[in-house]
Amino acid sequence: MMLHCSLAHGGAWAGMARALPVQALAVDLPGHGQGPEWDEGQSFQLQARRLAEAAAEDFGAPLDVLGHSFGATVALRLAVDRPDLVRSLALYEPVFFTPAFRAFPGLEAHHNAQLAPYQQAWEAGDREGAARAFMAVWGDGRPWEALPEAQRRSFAERVHLINAIRDTNYGDPVGMLSEKRLAGLSCPVLLMDGSESPIYVSRINAALQAEMPWARRSVIEGTGHMGPLSHPGAVAREVQNFWAECESPVSG
Repeated sequence: MMLHCSLAHGGAWAGMARALPVQALAVDLPGHGQGPEWDEGQSFQLQARRLAEAAAEDFGAPLDVLGHSFGATVALRLAVDRPDLVRSLALYEPVFFTPAFRAFPGLEAHHNAQLAPYQQAWEAGDREGAARAFMAVWGDGRPWEALPEAQRRSFAERVHLINAIRDTNYGDPVGMLSEKRLAGLSCPVLLMDGSESPIYVSRINAALQAEMPWARRSVIEGTGHMGPLSHPGAVAREVQNFWAECESPVSG
């Protein structure tokens, strides 16, 4: 099962789905693709986890779960809430900032300064400006003007979902840290980041590995935050190497 990043959709996994020798289920998270609209009466991450939970039950669990960015935090949430559904976790740059901010002094201040243009545009009601500023940090390196107009419009329309994930990405959802729920996981875990990615992701993965010392770390050379889209073959090879250390992955 594949869980995509914010502002994307399940189709973002097409390259990796072709590269991996398994039957893949790519889920559209709330507010993305064909997924349901976000229910503002509940946590965005919780709604996403419930969607992934239902998909896993329908598809046939336990599953090997791949997550990218926000989707990787949903995968972690699924694993701690429903460990019976998750056979292994392969996570590309999970944006669970809390453990990294605690472990690396000054990282939060650096993050807040770099994302200040996004926050200022959002507070001013400038959705396109907020999307532009966000993608300048978390995009694939292309200038905003180089993106197709339809893609720019889609990012601006969905940019409110970035704030919707703050309570979990910058908090401690369901006691992952305070109640040592990450430390209590027993499934194999792969933590991947790209060599060209923002500094936060390597710090996050280091902090997560401190919580889960058995987790495998992998830095993929030449890739950035959009590695699963821009370099699907390289990321798929890391996942296959990881699976080779486990039993044969579930094929659905």
